[in-house]
Amino acid sequence: MILAIDIGNTAITLGRIQGGRVIARAQVPAAPTQAILREQLGAAVRKLCRKKCPEDVLICSVVPSVLKVTEKVIAGHCGLKPTVIGRDIKVPVTNCYRYPRQVGQDRLVGAYAALKLYGAPVIVVDLGTAITVDVVSRKKEYLGGIIMPGIRLSADMLFQKTALLPKVRIQAPRSVIGRDTQNSILSGIFYGYGEMLTGLIERVSKEVKGRPKVVITGGYAHLMKKFLAGHVDVIDRDLVLKGIMLIRRIEDRR
Repeated sequence: MILAIDIGNTAITLGRIQGGRVIARAQVPAAPTQAILREQLGAAVRKLCRKKCPEDVLICSVVPSVLKVTEKVIAGHCGLKPTVIGRDIKVPVTNCYRYPRQVGQDRLVGAYAALKLYGAPVIVVDLGTAITVDVVSRKKEYLGGIIMPGIRLSADMLFQKTALLPKVRIQAPRSVIGRDTQNSILSGIFYGYGEMLTGLIERVSKEVKGRPKVVITGGYAHLMKKFLAGHVDVIDRDLVLKGIMLIRRIEDRR
């Protein structure tokens, strides 16, 4: 049994992996204080591991300060030094980015997982705090992609930067034409992002040799799927956790 941890900007996702499958998962928010974060992470680790320490812990992180806290929590609860992807081991994919170190490890891990699980060429759309679109070529090379503000981030900015618009609960709109302010905002976000992403998927596909599969992941993948109708082949919310598992398997064979 191994523990895979994906540290994002707003949430930390933990997955217990046994027999090559993610059999249990937990998610905790990136808490505002280290004390709260340590407490919530510790509870999640105890719940997932059922008082039995994992053989190994692997972490993919885009938040250095949260990574430090997480490593201390794992050392305290499991007596293990976690393996950090990007620092201790590399994602085994050819990175064609102009400045390879600028690519977030979560993007590389997700791209690698999609490549291994669903084949190449492939386009990965991750609907998280930021929305990223990443591309792997028919030659199995990571080409790069697109970054834009995510759904929650866009809604929060409307609330913070306007005098009269409310903070909305993220849910699918009732129709394209909003009959009240909340549904007008939701319509703008969901239908707007839907049209933008389907257009981007079509444009990116034209620049890639072969017919790329489209894989979507991230916290808002299931809410967005109907707004991307006809453009998505696979929804895989555990894509990064599975990528961590696949990278660990390669290390085992070395």
